[in-house]
Amino acid sequence: MGIGTSIFLLALGAILTFAVNASIGGLDIDVVGWILMAAGVLGLILTTLVWGRRRQTVATTDEPVEYRRVEERRDVAPPM
Repeated sequence: MGIGTSIFLLALGAILTFAVNASIGGLDIDVVGWILMAAGVLGLILTTLVWGRRRQTVATTDEPVEYRRVEERRDVAPPM
């Protein structure tokens, strides 16, 4: 879940909890709003933790390996 989705869930939950005064049979809209806000906060925390870990840089101090190229000629007789 990204930051945008988390903020959307927070906003939708707040609207359902604090601004809507409707009732649906067998469904409490206030509880649905609180659940959506909790999911948004949890998603925001988890997204922040994941992105925080991803931005750490790793520096290596190993020197590059140098390769030596050896050629073998087969068209000339070996020295004696």
